Amino acid sequence: MANNPVRGQNPLLRQDYPDPDVIRVEDTYYMISTTMHFMPGGAILRSYDLIHWEMVGYVYETLDDTPEQTLEGDLNIYGKGMWAASLRYHKGMFFVCFVCNETHKTYLYESDRIEGPWRKRTIEGFYHDCSLFFDDDDRVYIIYGNKTIRLTELNETLTAPKKGGLNRILVEDKGHPGLGYEGSHFYKINGNYYVFLIHSLRERWFRTEACFFSDSLKGEFTGGDVLCDDMGFRSSGVAQGGIVDTPEGKWFAVLFQDRGAVGRIPVLVPIIWRGETPVFGKNGKVPAEVETATTRSDYTYNPLYVSDDFIYEPDKEGKIHLNLVWQWNHTPRNDLWSVTERKGALRLKSGKICKSLTQSYNTLTQRSTEDSSAASVTIDASAIKDGDFAGIAALQGNYGAVAITREQDNYFIIMLHKVQEEVIQQKVPVKEPLVTLKCQVDYRDEKDKALFFYEEEGVWVLIGIPHKLIFQLDHFTGCRFGLFYYSTRETRGMADFMKFHYECNG
Repeated sequence: MANNPVRGQNPLLRQDYPDPDVIRVEDTYYMISTTMHFMPGGAILRSYDLIHWEMVGYVYETLDDTPEQTLEGDLNIYGKGMWAASLRYHKGMFFVCFVCNETHKTYLYESDRIEGPWRKRTIEGFYHDCSLFFDDDDRVYIIYGNKTIRLTELNETLTAPKKGGLNRILVEDKGHPGLGYEGSHFYKINGNYYVFLIHSLRERWFRTEACFFSDSLKGEFTGGDVLCDDMGFRSSGVAQGGIVDTPEGKWFAVLFQDRGAVGRIPVLVPIIWRGETPVFGKNGKVPAEVETATTRSDYTYNPLYVSDDFIYEPDKEGKIHLNLVWQWNHTPRNDLWSVTERKGALRLKSGKICKSLTQSYNTLTQRSTEDSSAASVTIDASAIKDGDFAGIAALQGNYGAVAITREQDNYFIIMLHKVQEEVIQQKVPVKEPLVTLKCQVDYRDEKDKALFFYEEEGVWVLIGIPHKLIFQLDHFTGCRFGLFYYSTRETRGMADFMKFHYECNG
């Protein structure tokens, strides 16, 4: 098959896909990304050129359905959940390994198809930012840690460390005052063993990529920093991710960069080899434009964001499959949502009393996109109860939103946001409970802000104030559009969401 050149711009995707790991199977690349608290989890993407990507599926529908994952009471797993997975292909099988920072377990999923279904088990122990490695002799290892990077041999069933197996320190970032070595990615290339890591510069916060290698698993690993560049963006370094070769023998790294409130976005970095040493970028810099090749130049990729009319039909088993770009904020309550009770509508039902938007069941989300993007939705709130809120949010820890609410049988459109606590900034009365609302986010020139609107006679009317979006560790995820419904006084209400429209100026 002919290889045709493909050109793209860094960063890739323009959406929050952090901690990428990437593999190639024949002419197809697969990438997994951290999904934290969102369900389904373990997003896997596919590409034929390393530049354009589409969703192919998820590793799991739900993880362990703990009280925290199901938003029981005031519990949640914000800032926890699944992250930094390792994706591997070995002898016809796909493997995904990761830890959950809520359950403190290490999970191993395997499947003979990248689309699943995936078989789940756990590995005894907790292996931070782990990398799974299958050696040529069929021995299997897990590489992990923060500041101290360890290699541990696993038993033949991949359920626990092997008794008497190799267990050693590979490298250490002794005395680092901040982010020491972590984010392990481990490979054997041309007879040498390589571990790729992320850390920060010691004198200031700046994500940096490092690499160490040895000709033996028992030998000394030597090396150092291989990339320290921010592409001119907010002193935000590019690091952490997998490396992969092309069918033609070229090498690339898929790393990520913190891009403010939109989240952490993949970056494609070319690699050349000088002897045993990988050289990242061009003259030590990440190129703004990258070129790869594809054997499928006519392939059309499914978009990573969609508008949705919410018209879905059950499969043969009676199950509904939403478009792959949608994720629930936590484990969903399936008895409290439907797209079949009213054709062309996502129906959300109230199931508990909430103190804030982020504790509501069944918030349905899509990633927002650089440079700016917007989403609008029409809501039928005729069946909501007093004190209920149904709307669309710029969803982060410090969220902003526009919603319709009801007070003593009167309806109002409100703009609310959270800085320290949830506050209503403006309330506008409306005659009818059928409204169209819009959330717009803008990341250009470091604005990182959200604006909110309602439609009146075909015109968008601004409501409330510009809301500052900030990427923080409380949620550890980029800003998303979220369709939400929650009650503050009584349950048993419901709201219908229709005609979701996504606009992107990225």
